[in-house]
Amino acid sequence: MIDIKKLRDDASTLKAKWQSRGLDVDVDALLAKDKEWRDCISSVEELKKTRNDESKKIGQIKKSGGDATEQMAAVKKIGDDIKELDEKAHTLHEDLQHELLSLPNPPSDSSPVGKSEEDNPFVRDWGTKAEFDFKPQAHWDLGEKLGILDMERAAKISGSGFALYRGAGAKLERALINFFLDRHEENGYQENWTPFLVNSKTMTGTGQLPKFKEDLYHTEKDDRFLIPTAEVPVTNIYSEEILEKDDLPKYMCAYTPCFRREAGAAGKDTRGIIRMHQFNKVEMVKLVEPDQSYTELELLVADAEQLLQNLGLHYKVIELCTADIGFSAARCYDIEVWAPGIGRYLEVSSCSNFEDFQSRRANIRYRPEKGGKPTYLHTLNGSGLALPRCVVAIMETYQREDGSIEVPDALVPYMNGQTEITP
Repeated sequence: MIDIKKLRDDASTLKAKWQSRGLDVDVDALLAKDKEWRDCISSVEELKKTRNDESKKIGQIKKSGGDATEQMAAVKKIGDDIKELDEKAHTLHEDLQHELLSLPNPPSDSSPVGKSEEDNPFVRDWGTKAEFDFKPQAHWDLGEKLGILDMERAAKISGSGFALYRGAGAKLERALINFFLDRHEENGYQENWTPFLVNSKTMTGTGQLPKFKEDLYHTEKDDRFLIPTAEVPVTNIYSEEILEKDDLPKYMCAYTPCFRREAGAAGKDTRGIIRMHQFNKVEMVKLVEPDQSYTELELLVADAEQLLQNLGLHYKVIELCTADIGFSAARCYDIEVWAPGIGRYLEVSSCSNFEDFQSRRANIRYRPEKGGKPTYLHTLNGSGLALPRCVVAIMETYQREDGSIEVPDALVPYMNGQTEITP
């Protein structure tokens, strides 16, 4: 959430940063509404003081046996004015808060400025693209022939945008989840098992509401939302709390299924398991001191990269420019893994520093020194990793000419010693 004090003090800088996102924010209208709200509050306080003074005078008049009818009518009028201004102030504040909650995080000064995803700079890559002496197959063909992916029956059960993993396919999914969680634990992340349904306040805390309500699965009767990522419940574990300096940094991770309505929008990636309404993901979340957050971002990216290196998968890292960066992020890196069967890079991780954008919304603070004034900490998160596209990359990278798939060495212990997937 935007710090209204920053907007008052440096509106032109924030406006320029939003413009670099391709968003023209009417900051003058926001500031005018903020001033009107503050003027209402000030007027209410002045009227309350006047009412108190006049009430004392009424007491003195009555005490001396005089007639205070006129003064009492005036005090009643003041009370009516206070009520009217209070209601106006409440409406103004609600409107202002809604508008502020709908505004994206201004990009960091270090984020590259660009006009589209074409301007996302390349950072580095690892490994080389897999080479074959035969024409590699796409994962949907491999999965069907091996009997480990059954998209037809998944569609029968739930419709398009869902997957049914069977046999070794289900085992591979479970193996990856456990492998990712174990590696994160080795790197100091505490594992969490969270609710998969959350309330509106929790969704607002990480930035999904109110902006992206239409993309979320909502249970109207209970007013609960199916989570689009574990970032939502994990970040909110410490909402409305004040931590101590010694509590930081906090490294947390969690496996959850993720639910998103926008999968396959406009007919994009409707074949296979690249873009799904329901998919599995392991997420990393950090709560850190502000002066450490950009160092922690680089470490977060390295932790995600390590997983792909362990799996022997070629990938590249790009940094998102201001026009492509996510709503809540101040700075962001994407990690894209190579899928040779379809000849494309696929995003498997997005690692972001949100600075104090989420902590303000969720009210997560810490004391920089014992007994000191609480301030907002910085939050970060990164996929570690998104499973469907990792499965795609593994199937297509480790395929053999006969259509079988070699199991990466790192996963063999998690597959009960199974070294290959055959029909």
